[in-house]
Order: sequence, then structure tokens, then C-alpha cells
Amino acid sequence: MPTTLQLTKASRKRIYKKTRTPAFDGAPQKRGHCLKVFIMSPKKPNSALRKVARVRLTNLRLVTAYIQGQGHNIQKYSSVLIKGGHHRDCPGVRYNIQRGALDAAPLHDMRKKRSKYGVKLFK
Repeated sequence: MPTTLQLTKASRKRIYKKTRTPAFDGAPQKRGHCLKVFIMSPKKPNSALRKVARVRLTNLRLVTAYIQGQGHNIQKYSSVLIKGGHHRDCPGVRYNIQRGALDAAPLHDMRKKRSKYGVKLFK
């Protein structure tokens, strides 16, 4: 507990929460254009080929985003919507590409977890 003298010399410092999505500037999603679509191999215990894209956002920041689901139609200069959420075994990948929005096609054969992949309700 600081004394009164200590508080008169220097006021209390405000604690700022560190954001997990610094490229968004407080927005829930951001739009961007794909500059490069490539595959990445994950960290040590896992082995696969993860599909990722380098995206230039509308605020001119460059981010690496993961492409969810099996198969995609994203290519260079595709317009995509980025949402937060890191991919644990890919270093530097802090964002996901939202399926079913802009140029990213939804997965048509999904019956469960449809909201992740932009699929409408089956009747």
C-alpha cells in the first residue's frame, strides 16, 4: 500500500490489458486481401500441412491467417474477412479466415459446427 507522500510524487499507474488481436484496433473482424496462400508445417509433436494465407488488412497491417476446414477456394488477391483466434501449433498465426464471407466459400458438407464454416441450416 503506497503512502500519501508516494502518491503525491507519482500517481497510480493504470494497468492496460494486452489484446490478443492487435491488428484489429479494437474491431471484432477486419477485411483484407490475400497476398500469398501457402502451407506451413506445425510445431514439434504434430505433423501436417496447415493451409495459411498472408493477408494485408484495410488498416495496411500484414497478418498471417489460418484457413479453416477441408479444402478452400482462396487464392492471391482474394478478399477475405479475418476473425481472431490463434492456431496453437503454427507459430505466428493469430487469426482465422472466416468461411462463407466475401470470397471465402463455405463448406457445403458440414452438418455440425456450421457457424464456424459459414453453412446455412439444412431443412
